[in-house]
Amino acid sequence: MSLHSGAARHRVLVVGGGTAGIATAARLRRAGVTDIAVIEPSDDHWYQPLWTLVGGGQASLDETRRAEEKLIPEGVRWIRAAATAVDPDAQTVTTDRGSVVGYDYLVLATGLQLDWDGVPGLADAVGHGAVSSNYSPRYAPYTWELIRNMRSGTAIFTQPAGPIKCAGAPQKIAYIASDYWRRQGLLDKIRVVLVLPGDSMFGIASWRQTLEGVAARYGIEVRLSSEMTALDGPSHKATIVNNATGAEEILDFDMLHAVPPQRAPGWVAASPLANPASPFGYVEVDKHTLQHRRYPNVFALGDVADLPTSKTGAAVRKQAPVLVANLVAEMRGVGKRKSYDGYSSCPFVTARDRMMLAEFDYELEPSPTIPVIDTTKDRRDMWLLKRYGLPAMYWHGMVKGRV
Repeated sequence: MSLHSGAARHRVLVVGGGTAGIATAARLRRAGVTDIAVIEPSDDHWYQPLWTLVGGGQASLDETRRAEEKLIPEGVRWIRAAATAVDPDAQTVTTDRGSVVGYDYLVLATGLQLDWDGVPGLADAVGHGAVSSNYSPRYAPYTWELIRNMRSGTAIFTQPAGPIKCAGAPQKIAYIASDYWRRQGLLDKIRVVLVLPGDSMFGIASWRQTLEGVAARYGIEVRLSSEMTALDGPSHKATIVNNATGAEEILDFDMLHAVPPQRAPGWVAASPLANPASPFGYVEVDKHTLQHRRYPNVFALGDVADLPTSKTGAAVRKQAPVLVANLVAEMRGVGKRKSYDGYSSCPFVTARDRMMLAEFDYELEPSPTIPVIDTTKDRRDMWLLKRYGLPAMYWHGMVKGRV
């Protein structure tokens, strides 16, 4: 790994050094591709799926972090800067350091942007008082502090409308908290409200039925087709609107876990690479090849790609080998392409020691990778996979391009 800060041109330029970017760069190196650069401003690399357990008091924040420089694959240049613009006609990316980096092939793996201002009052309220969010390493430990200190009152857990990363996370923390309060003998003194934008708890019946049973087990009030539209942190009041009926209610709360609206980074949304039909600015790619529809030397994967499936690390694990195979085929002028079937998975933690694994494809058909286990039920062994197995696979396999 070497550091590069000046203007240059590279055979392959990867924008984003998170899960998708590092996994792709590692796989490209394993495929024999040279002259690769990664644009990434952060010194820290995070394993974000574990933040739910950090917020639930079952993992430390430190174990979700590694130094970015140790994960940059050997032979790949690290441009320690933030991308601010892309010109796909000139084949350049501009950074916040004023440099312009050229490319022959571009991989967009920027992730998405948390829009804390998307709900009036949220940006000012989160991280103190009674409001937290596991969607930031800055706030996840505070979630556990709120859960641990709560003895009675109302706890609200919200999810915004629109695509978000790890769409099961807003539910998971509600279940982890409820199970903790149940074990402490406090649950009958706490009103738990779960605000979800969809018309059901999950889009596939077998897993939906399990989740409905979990919510009923804890006595959680589930508000479907609803979202939080405003927050008054100092007064501990949340405005909840039912988008199906237009009905509005203002709930007092003693604790609130909020998930901010999410969208593509502004410079991506403003670029010619964004899907003009997407209100969120995600990159327009073929959903099977991950190749841009209008610029064949551009590919995208992960959260920033406009794909009709859940934005999860498990999806990236399946996307990266397809993208790399197709990018290499494009470089070599080979016509045959690999196809991504939309696989994603949501590990739903339903208690402090139980989890079920929802795996599915573009058609919302079950796509199990552990066929001998019924993953439609919450199980102890699945929780152990979440807590210990998946992080190990991530650090030792996925970001090294092996899994």
